[in-house]
Amino acid sequence: MTLMQLGKMTDEQARQYIEGILWPNGPVCPHCQSSDCTRLHGKAHRPGTIQCNGCRGQFTVTVGTVMERSKISLSRWLMAFHLLCSSKKGFSALQLQRNLEIGSYKTAWFMFHRIRHAMDNSATARTLAGAVEVDETYMGGKPRYRHSSNPRGTAHKAPVMVLVERDGLARVKPVESVNTETLHAEVISAVEKSAMVITDEMASYRNLGPHFEGGHHFVTHSRRQYVRVNEAGFRIHTNTAESFFALIKRGFVGVYHKMSRKHLHRYCAEYGFRWNHHKISDSARTEAALSQIGGKRLMYETPI
Repeated sequence: MTLMQLGKMTDEQARQYIEGILWPNGPVCPHCQSSDCTRLHGKAHRPGTIQCNGCRGQFTVTVGTVMERSKISLSRWLMAFHLLCSSKKGFSALQLQRNLEIGSYKTAWFMFHRIRHAMDNSATARTLAGAVEVDETYMGGKPRYRHSSNPRGTAHKAPVMVLVERDGLARVKPVESVNTETLHAEVISAVEKSAMVITDEMASYRNLGPHFEGGHHFVTHSRRQYVRVNEAGFRIHTNTAESFFALIKRGFVGVYHKMSRKHLHRYCAEYGFRWNHHKISDSARTEAALSQIGGKRLMYETPI
């Protein structure tokens, strides 16, 4: 559905829409996973209340999801999902507060972090195959003024690593360091052994070749080499990975202005999700995000 259609929904219609995405074959108890359930009607029960005939627990479609115990209307939740899923470079919580008339910035900020938590599928993501480009960057502010606690004027930037298939999926995450041990471990765990790995000439990527049947290929950016063709006629470059970083950095500069280390993994999940679903419509991308809300909770005390 489009944003206009979502905005016209009542809470009852929004609930039915979410139920159709999460429970295409009927309600499933979030407590015991039983499908033997009965809808409860009457003034004594909230709309959408269901009782499990197995464990006798009562629930609604939001129980066990990122929306659980939220006082925000479901129609607003759907619009918030759509706005974050359809905005290529991100969407600020302050603008969400204004556009959806949410009571406080704190509420809008927490909503977006819960949506990013739903977007994160790193625990179930498949390993990458084919030609996989690997690159790293630093996210953070401009260099600080020199003073006694920061004599070099460093900006305390956080390293972020991306692994992206040619014309395929991407996996992005913050890393503790860009040393050989860290980068090798991330690449080996995320990429199929049959794949070809492509990087720049950074020393930390050396000796990756023996781990992959397709070998390790690189371009030498320090010599202004950005694309080369290997013996098999395959184009060696990291332009796809750099395109990913171009998006997240434009979001950093133009939308968010700051991504702290504590929350950086959720921003990475947001940009990774949109990249992995960029070939489908905004409506389909929103439904894909909604399909991942089950089994995930994020308490306010956790992000702060």
